[in-house]
Formats: sequence, C-alpha cells, structure tokens
Amino acid sequence: MTDQDQGQESASLQPKVEELSIDAKLTGSMENLKAKLQQIPVYMMSASDKEINLVKVESRNITKKPYLFHIINIAPAKITVTYSYLPDSSLSLRRATILKNLSSVLSLISDVYMVDMPKFLQYTDSLLDSLITGLSQNYTTLYNKYDSMQNDYRDLKRLNIELAASNRNLTIQSTQLSDENKLFAQQLNELKKYSDDALMALVEEWIQVHNNSIDLVEFAKAHDITPTRVEQILDKMVSLGYIDART
Repeated sequence: MTDQDQGQESASLQPKVEELSIDAKLTGSMENLKAKLQQIPVYMMSASDKEINLVKVESRNITKKPYLFHIINIAPAKITVTYSYLPDSSLSLRRATILKNLSSVLSLISDVYMVDMPKFLQYTDSLLDSLITGLSQNYTTLYNKYDSMQNDYRDLKRLNIELAASNRNLTIQSTQLSDENKLFAQQLNELKKYSDDALMALVEEWIQVHNNSIDLVEFAKAHDITPTRVEQILDKMVSLGYIDART
C-alpha cells in the first residue's frame, strides 16, 4: 500500500462533524434549567450565566481522544447540537441517534425551555423520510439477494437429487459390469486351461477308465473346471458322434 493509499484510508476513518441548530425560548431561569439537566448522569455539564453545555463522549480512538461524541449547547434563544459521524457509516442513522438523545433532554426540561416546534417537527419528518427511503431500498436489495440465493439453492438441490439418482444408476451398472467381468474372467480361465480338443481327449480317457461312464461333478473337480464346462464339451462330443448320449 502506497503512502497516498494509506493517507486516503486514514482520512476515510476520521470522523466528520455536523451541527443541528433550532430556535428556542427559555421560559424559566438558567438556574432552574441547570438543576434539571444535572439529573442526567450520562452527560458532563459545564454552565455559565449565558449557556449550558452537555457533553457525551461515545467512543475514543487508540490515543484516548474523543472519536464519536455529541455536544448539546443550550442558550436562552437557541439550542445547538454538534456531533461527529463516520464517513463510511449511515449518516441518517447517526442523525436519528442524535435526535433521540436531544428529544430525551428536551422532554426533561419542557416546562422551562421550549424549542421552535414547527422547525423541530420539520427536521424530524425529513429525517424519518430519509430513514424510510433508505430502509426500503436496503430491504429491496436484501430481498432480491435472498430470492436469487433461494433460486440457486433450489437449482442446487434439484441437481443434487439428479446426481444422486445418476450415482445410484452408475453403482448398479458398475455392480452388473463387475459380475459380468468375473464371469468372463472365469470363462476365459477355463478356456485357457483346456482347449476343446484337449478336454475331449480327457473325457474319452475318463470314460474308458470308468467303464464308459462319467460323473460331471467328479470329473470337473478332478480337472479344476466347472460342471458347466464339462457339460458343454459332452454336448459337443455327442453332436460330433464321439460318444453316445447314453454313455
């Protein structure tokens, strides 16, 4: 990161300051006003004959200097709120937070201090409109993202079902192919062990030794082949006239 980039990043993290000012009227005494404001423990207060300042530090930076803060300055004819905000955060939400704190203070002193209500309500209305518009846009954006993700989820779920079915079919086919391969291998081994001519010669020799008879199972076991293979070669020998089927 270059020094310029670092400088830009640092600037984006530095709080900015904004001010709200509303005409007001002190209907009681400053001493009475001061006594009421002293009931708010979250503020540091400084007072003179002409004004009262309420200070609240909401957060500090790593050097312990105020980062987010707001100051409510109360004078006989005007109330001013000075507050900091972060450039990369919602200014409307920050303004709403400040307005909430200001309203709490005003409600406590309403019997001795009155603000210009039309102007106060106009500001409140403008701020609420900004918040509602922002929330509406954010909701639409979030809903569109949710809807898109939900469609993607449905597609992935359907694809998963299709892949699972395909995988089951492949498993069945693989099992069938494995069984067929085993059968082919067995048949091939038998073919490699004895040719038809060699096996017919063995059969003829067996028949001569065993009084013109052959036990398929015994013969197959003696020559390490299957009875089916013996039966096949016997059928061939009968068809060629080498032996009699009654033998």
